[in-house]
This record gives sequence, C-alpha cells and structure tokens, in this order.
Amino acid sequence: MERLASFSSDPFDKPPCRGCSSYLTEPYVKCAECGPPPFLLCLQCFTRGFEYKKHQSDHTYEIMTSDFPVLDPNWTAQEEMSLLEAVMDCGFGNWQDVANQMCTKSKEECEKHYMKHFINNPLFASTLLNLKQAEEVQHNETAIPFHSADDPPRPTFDSLLSRDMAGYMPARADFVEEFDNYAEWDLRDIDFVEDDSDILHALKIAVVDIYHSRLKERQRRKKIIRDHGLINLRKFQILERRYPKEVQDLYDTMRRFARILGPVEHDKFIESHALEFELRREIKRLQEYRAAGITNFCSARTYDHLKKSRDEERLKRTMLSEVLQYIQDSSACQQWLSRQADIDSGLTPTVPVPSTTGRRSAPPLNLTGLPGTEKLNEKEKELCQMVRLVPGAYLEYKAALVNECNKQGGLRLAQARALIKIDVNKTRKIYDFLIREGYITKA
Repeated sequence: MERLASFSSDPFDKPPCRGCSSYLTEPYVKCAECGPPPFLLCLQCFTRGFEYKKHQSDHTYEIMTSDFPVLDPNWTAQEEMSLLEAVMDCGFGNWQDVANQMCTKSKEECEKHYMKHFINNPLFASTLLNLKQAEEVQHNETAIPFHSADDPPRPTFDSLLSRDMAGYMPARADFVEEFDNYAEWDLRDIDFVEDDSDILHALKIAVVDIYHSRLKERQRRKKIIRDHGLINLRKFQILERRYPKEVQDLYDTMRRFARILGPVEHDKFIESHALEFELRREIKRLQEYRAAGITNFCSARTYDHLKKSRDEERLKRTMLSEVLQYIQDSSACQQWLSRQADIDSGLTPTVPVPSTTGRRSAPPLNLTGLPGTEKLNEKEKELCQMVRLVPGAYLEYKAALVNECNKQGGLRLAQARALIKIDVNKTRKIYDFLIREGYITKA
C-alpha cells in the first residue's frame, strides 16, 4: 500500500531507522500496528525481519514513498511538494529560482505546471472559494461590534470622550441626563389622601400608570444603547468604517430599525448585504473582463495594469488643463504655483495679492435664523460671519477635525485641508481658530 511520505527531500529531516539508526531514504517501511510514535524501518532491516519490543516481523506494514503521480503523469508527488516549497521560498513568479531549487524541472515546466494545476484548476478554485465562504460565515457569526459585558472607558468629567459618551457613568451604569428627564415633575404634586373622590383617585392612578410607561420607555432606550454598543460611540464608528461607502450608507439608513431586530440579527443583516455587495462587485469585474475578451487571470492582471496607467494619464491631462487656464494671466499663474507649493509642503499658503480692480470684499454673513446658530458661542459666531460659513457646515467641519485630532494625537494644516474640501483660506482660518481656542492641537 503506497502513501505520500510526510517528510521533505532533505534526508536529515527524516527520523532514523529503528533498526540500524541510519537516516531513512524512500522507499521505507512503516509498521501499521505499532505507534504512536510511528515505527519506521529501512528496507535492509525490514528484509532481515528486525523485531524490537512489541514490534514483530509478521505485523502488517505500509510502504512509504512519494514516487507516484498525483496531478500530472510526468510529475511525482515528491516533485509536487518540492514545487510548492520552492514557490513558498522563492516567491510566486521567480520561476528561474524555483527551477534551480528543484533541480529536476526547467523554468518553463515549473511555471506551466503551477499555473495549470494550482492557479487555473477549477477544482482548486472551488475549494478555495468554499474555504473563503466558510471563513466569512464564521466571521458573520461573531460580527457583533459591542457586548454588554465589555467594560466601557471611564473618562474624566467634561472631557471630550465624556461628551462623546453622552454623559454615561460606567460606575453607576446610568446617564447624567435621562430620556424624558422631567417625567417625575408630573408626580411632585400628587398626594393620595383618604377624602379623594373616586374620579380623582382614578385620575391619580392614571397619572402614575403614565409615569410607569415613561419609565419603561427609558429603560428600553438604555437597553438599546447598551446592546448595540452606542455607549462607546468611537469604537462603534471605527467598526462601521470598515465597510465600503455603499454599505455604510445602508448601515446609516437601517440604524433606525436596529431596535426591532436586535444587535445580533441587525449585524447579520448588514454583514449579508456587505457580502452581497462584494459578490456583485466581483461579478461586475468579471463581466468587464469578459467584455474585454479576457478569459484567464494572467490577462486580467495585464488589463488592470494598463487600465491603471490609462487612468493616471487621464488625471495628468486633467491637471494640465487646469494649469493651462492660468497661463494667459501671468500674475494669477505665479500665485497659483506659489499656493500649490505651500500646500504640498504643508505650510500656510501665501495670501494672494489684492486685486487692483477696486472690487470690495463681501460683507459679513448674517446668521439670523440660520440652523445651528444657537449651538455656537460668540467667538464661533464671529468666525462664521467673517469667513461667510453657515453654522451647520462649521459644526460638521469642527467635529471632523476634532475627531481626527483625537485619533492622531495632533493635526497638521495639510491634514485639515484633506478632510475639508473647501477654500484653502477658509480652512486655514478654521484650523487656526480651533487651535487658538484649544479644541485641537498642532501635530
């Protein structure tokens, strides 16, 4: 009975013969009744009928060899293992080094055999796909972003993280400000006395029942926050960013229904849509290959490389057309080049030369009636008026910069410009203001 040997081609990696203590060379014999550990004998000791302790010469045995074909009649099992080891050692694509390490096959034979039987083999491809799907299923089963048993962070009072946690107090498992925080006010003047009429007594009981229903709603909302990990909001947002943009939009849309499904079911729902999105994207990519006449992965890699080169050339042409717009005005061209150089170096761009046409600057923005004005302090209102920025947009930019600063431990002007896609001068003024007021720190 022939079986694949479990040792490499190096003779010193094989155990010695139990009879003569010499290193085993294929083929050799393994006792089928003794072990573990396996009882191995060379052919010379086996033919002499060597016996040792419980091992007898009439025991059944197995012939251990790798000199038989597996995938190709011209390739033995030992050569198959040597090829896989050589590819692992030398790297995929270094076929000359792989052939040198094998010593029995040429460069062309190694490449052709590996691509045919290990890359383009439909049997192996389906096996790899099943393994990937099994891994994804296992990941989906454990894709819960937050467990109620997790110990949330305990930030100091009035810190930025404390504000992000909505006033949650981990030591008490409670919030500083409850949902429907003034529900108890309706009971402060109620007193049950003996001379109450039946109607008045029933009204007081009804008020207490309403208060109980409001307490149940308060507890229900707390449970939703704990179960779905909304206490540690930063951790929840980091886990949410691992999805593609389309899945993040779905996550944001379906968040309001999470209280109906529960945390595990909701995460399974999102993970299933994320898997569907990945499959649709892969199918679209394969359809693009098929439309281009591509039928193998080698041609697909070449196609992707050429497509990337074409996109880079198209981007360069677009940038060149933007530069050509400034050529007719020499002063504007110099200002644009100077500003781009400052942006690339991470410095504050030079202030453009005031226009000589006599054009007056725009008046300050009137914030009266604009949404979000009541959330600004006086200094922030002055900033929004000066840079002509609506309060809602300012609050959004401020939150983005503060979150990035907390994540990185500091923030540079170039990073702020990458986050806020508005005029560079407005970004600089917002950045300087937040540093001056202590909301962010400079990296």
